[in-house]
Amino acid sequence: MKRLERVFVTLNGWAVLLMLAAMTLIVGANITLRYLTSHSLPWADEAARYLMIWMTFSGAGLVLRIGGHVAITNLQDALPDLGQKLLRGALVLGLLIFFGFMVHVGIQYAQRMQYQVTPALRLPFLYVYAAMPVGFSLLILHLLLIARPLISAGTYKSLDGDATGTAQPGGANG
Repeated sequence: MKRLERVFVTLNGWAVLLMLAAMTLIVGANITLRYLTSHSLPWADEAARYLMIWMTFSGAGLVLRIGGHVAITNLQDALPDLGQKLLRGALVLGLLIFFGFMVHVGIQYAQRMQYQVTPALRLPFLYVYAAMPVGFSLLILHLLLIARPLISAGTYKSLDGDATGTAQPGGANG
């Protein structure tokens, strides 16, 4: 199971990294062409925008996994150990419900937009809006993988899968 989790996290990280690299290359090529030839790629801004959308939704689970999202922990810190565990359990349950709802809403949005195409790339908006259900599904998987150590000890996992990871500064418990 740990090996499968490591593979999942690694693939998710590489996907985000490849999207960032593609976005950087597209924008860089567009800037270079604009200054060297006075012409730019008509689809570059649109492609970069859609890659950014996909990168944001795809990478949110990785950030959740290490406790990098902003959190206010004053109430949790004021509770005794049992109260903290119950609160964290309720938060995990609430997040799972919210993420599941957003998967449902994202699928509906994607289906509604499947016949419209983007202006420059002529790509069906279905592929742009699919980032939402895919991203929230990844959030569900990441949350399920960190739920036990998060609820029981309030710790997050590092990106390599160890449960000893600490939260990022400014993030939950950071």
